[in-house]
Amino acid sequence: MQERHNGNPMRIGIDLGGTKTEGIVMDDAGRILTRERRPTPQADGYEAILENIRGLVFDLEHQTGVSCHVGIGTPGAISARTGCLKNSNTVCLNGKPVKADLEKILARPIRLANDANCFALSESLDGAGKDYGVVFGVILGTGVGGGIVFHGRLHEGPQHIAGEWGHNVLEAGGPPCYCGKRGCVETLLSGPGLMLDYVKHGGDPTHDTRAIVARAAAGDDGAERAMQRYLDRFGRALSAVINILDPDAIVLGGGMSNIVRLYAEGRARIEDSIFNDELRTRILPHLHGDSSGVRGAAQLWPAR
Repeated sequence: MQERHNGNPMRIGIDLGGTKTEGIVMDDAGRILTRERRPTPQADGYEAILENIRGLVFDLEHQTGVSCHVGIGTPGAISARTGCLKNSNTVCLNGKPVKADLEKILARPIRLANDANCFALSESLDGAGKDYGVVFGVILGTGVGGGIVFHGRLHEGPQHIAGEWGHNVLEAGGPPCYCGKRGCVETLLSGPGLMLDYVKHGGDPTHDTRAIVARAAAGDDGAERAMQRYLDRFGRALSAVINILDPDAIVLGGGMSNIVRLYAEGRARIEDSIFNDELRTRILPHLHGDSSGVRGAAQLWPAR
């Protein structure tokens, strides 16, 4: 097997999700050469998940005939204190030395980062934020996460929690969060957060987020009130990020980023709340979609 391609190492990106694990091989120009997805064997436990990743990496290398660097995006982050994974919704990974164990079974050093950081890195390098110096990448989906990239370099911080705006308290006494607090941004701006708020105010519990957005657009008063609360919370939550970070651009990803109103009405709500007389930060939809996370995992190893 070759060790280099056109004089440079190839890169494998792995996006470890709760239901699926996706892998790609990326060349130095950012082109995806091959892609493969497998179910994540979460029910079978920790060792099965590691073995699934090992098999995926070796299959991707066999397909391309190239030995690759490996970057992995995970839910959660590595604890700077213990070296083990923390805050993962794939709970069997929590408290485990994931990075060390993967380096052992893959027989090479790897790079590992939070999946929101991988999204932010991908979108800043060659996605929607590529023309901006400081980019804050936002995940609005079943959870709420974020990542910070300064001039092409991912900033994780000494505690590996940089960008975790989803667990700032937005409304004291709000819905309980799995982190132990109440009223976190995640409990209000995630997809489940919008549905919970809609039902709390008398909405139909069978309606998902798409239905709520569609009903609001069709003139349903209850759905529109839910959307107004959501937009207000979106504006207040991101204004706090901008007041601290003052990024050039914010790139939105995740299922909730498809709400078109975020880019006009949501932006106006941010402008109403920031500590300034204007809003220059661009609020942008993602470019790479569901591929941002796996691309960013590969890009944890920079092209050479």
